[in-house]
Amino acid sequence: MTPTTPHHLYILTGASRGMGRAMAEQLLAPGHTLLTLARRPDAALAAQAGAVGATLVQWAVDLADAAPVAARLADWLRAQDGAALASATLINNAGAIPAIVPLRDADPAELASALRVGLEAPMQLCAAFLSATRDWRGARRVLNISSGLGRRAMGSQAAYCAAKAGMDHFTRCLALDEARLPNGARVCSLAPGVIDTDMQVQLRGADAAAFPDRGSFEQLKQGGALSSPRDAAHRVLAWLDRADFGANPVADVRDAAPT
Repeated sequence: MTPTTPHHLYILTGASRGMGRAMAEQLLAPGHTLLTLARRPDAALAAQAGAVGATLVQWAVDLADAAPVAARLADWLRAQDGAALASATLINNAGAIPAIVPLRDADPAELASALRVGLEAPMQLCAAFLSATRDWRGARRVLNISSGLGRRAMGSQAAYCAAKAGMDHFTRCLALDEARLPNGARVCSLAPGVIDTDMQVQLRGADAAAFPDRGSFEQLKQGGALSSPRDAAHRVLAWLDRADFGANPVADVRDAAPT
């Protein structure tokens, strides 16, 4: 890497499968440092990073217990040379769906874990990222991966809907906080559309008696309406690179084509 090559830092949660894995692949490029936070390291990603000249750091973590992860992230970021970075970006992609049943039948421990992974962890990681990088001169961005279910209620999905709705609203709060700073971060909670992932398999396999919307997810699959993880990742990262990223702190990739 030559001294004039811009250096960009990305932090990505939920990089082990689906769209998160596809985003990790697409973020590995010369001049990029990618820190992944997932349950286990990925040897294939490490090989790809070496082949393309990217820097890959992989942490095996459990985001159901994110407070120590956030503290570790803050310490790690403070040890980086922020002046050498053209940009630093946090992408909160990890999420969890507990058993697809009405709330009255939900397991309390599963509910707590889903909310910790889907809402507490993104808030804690955002706090760590924004605090540790507040004096960096490069562009700072936070991309929270939300869902249409954060904006539309669905039966037997109370925990997931609540986590994503909370993500949308705390992102609005972040936008207000950061707008007051001279180099405040640009933030967005982005719904990525419907994607052919393990989550869709879980929804289509749910008990129809407990999940009355199962048929609509079966129709999405049968009708070819699901995006591939690769295509969804491309659209999400294109949104991240928009000149107006963060102008609307809660958005959907289907709102408009990237500029």
